[in-house]
Amino acid sequence: MEMIPGQHPKPVGLVLEYGTAGFRAKAEQLDHVMYRMGLLSVLRSKKTASTIGVMVTASHNPEEDNGVKLVDPHGEMLASAWEAYATQLANAEDQNLKSVLTNIIEKESVNLQDVARIFLGRDTRPSSLELSQAVVDGVCVLGGAYQDYGLVSTPQLHYMVCCRNTMEQYGIATVEGYYKKLSRAFIALTKQVPCHPEEMRQLNVDGANGIGALKLNELEPYLEKKLKLKLCNDGTTGKLNYLCGADFVKVQQKPPQGLDMKANERSCSFDGDADRIVYYYIDESKSFHLLDGDKIATLIITFLKELLAKADLDVQIAVVQTAYANGSSTRYIEDVMKVPVHCVNTGVKFLHHKAQEFDIGVYFEANGHGTVLFSKTAESKIRQMAQDQSQMGEKSNAAKMLENTIDLINQTVGDAISDLLTIEAILSIKGLTVQQWDLIYTDLPNRQLKVKVSDRQVIATVDAGRRAVSPAGLQENIDALVKTYSLSRAFVRPSGTEDVIRVYAEADTQANADTLAYEVSLVVYSMAGGMGEKPKLLH
Repeated sequence: MEMIPGQHPKPVGLVLEYGTAGFRAKAEQLDHVMYRMGLLSVLRSKKTASTIGVMVTASHNPEEDNGVKLVDPHGEMLASAWEAYATQLANAEDQNLKSVLTNIIEKESVNLQDVARIFLGRDTRPSSLELSQAVVDGVCVLGGAYQDYGLVSTPQLHYMVCCRNTMEQYGIATVEGYYKKLSRAFIALTKQVPCHPEEMRQLNVDGANGIGALKLNELEPYLEKKLKLKLCNDGTTGKLNYLCGADFVKVQQKPPQGLDMKANERSCSFDGDADRIVYYYIDESKSFHLLDGDKIATLIITFLKELLAKADLDVQIAVVQTAYANGSSTRYIEDVMKVPVHCVNTGVKFLHHKAQEFDIGVYFEANGHGTVLFSKTAESKIRQMAQDQSQMGEKSNAAKMLENTIDLINQTVGDAISDLLTIEAILSIKGLTVQQWDLIYTDLPNRQLKVKVSDRQVIATVDAGRRAVSPAGLQENIDALVKTYSLSRAFVRPSGTEDVIRVYAEADTQANADTLAYEVSLVVYSMAGGMGEKPKLLH
């Protein structure tokens, strides 16, 4: 404990917060944070008697940023109480560091004699190697053991932490183990599918110039040529997340730079750490069509529901969405598919937590981050039927396909590689083109904007982020604007990662959605301390 202060000094006065995605900031501000998260991960490991993950990444943020997040024993997000400790520890001035650490140890009754084991991973940012070394310093000063996996996607680290803490019941805790598990499930799931023509099998993948491209290249040999991937923005020349990646495509509603797309070709984009995916295509008239997290969730639900019916399994399925889910998707899932939909606050941990309440919980944020959770009961029912020799024909086949789907999905967290394989398997099995998938329902035109503000905390929301309660009068102004358009809604919320207010609007036409988003942005700018240039109408 005496050695703790003095290493990796903190810039005086710098305040950072552990948000929904951990810490995010300019890379040069994070050296002390990494060191301290090394310390905290050791305490968390001792407290839980489990391996804890530390991932150095800033996901879809610009290349000059970086970040860090801790992964809890089953591959899930860090427990909320420990998020508060992370913030306290990161913001303690150097002379107070030891006492803040001691407080956590005493409050959580951590026995420093217990062993600690940390799994460490990092993304491809230029700053990640040096920052991950600062994590190692923190782990070592408290006597923790660590395994450095080097360059991995965020979902791969989550997966390996879960494998380790389930005594490898979930899988082998190596990158190769991850590739083998996913590829075997994909090949088994698609083995009965007749060979489609070449153009049906090819998928364009925008790797956001990040870790996802690297890992897809490693996975490809395991797929035995069952899927033809054409990789662009693979990091050899371009800048991470610059004019490419899932966040760019979703927000800008246009293809990434660096992707040469032909009409009606299936394409998808990963984000910088490969935990999000969105699909898209351009039609003959050069119109861009986005298939985001809502469309992905609907495709997966349709597939699972059909298999459950064929297997005659009494298993309840539910969907978890956020306020960003397109209104058309919610109506389609509830009214046509008759599957219950639950709306929660924005942030993966809220979706994941809610999805755990059901036999099968499907959650996807509109931004393309999501997965499917199977309860122990549901998984056990499915595996029993799949392995029951007395079951024949359609029932047995459906149960086996469900079992392969369980093994194909990374249940620890949203995973672009796992989601890609799941989507490709479903499209292949159902013989769907990307256009046919897109036609399941028609999205309401929408627009997302950001408004720079001096302090994002001035806006507080309720009703899963759908209504603003402060500043006073803001919500009334938004309501009045919404009333002037048909099939419309709009909401505002503070970003979890940067000093901006996010604005979302939906309406009957794209022009109306754009104008509504612009008008709401102006209200936010004037009532919530807007900074810099006033919002402008997009067109």
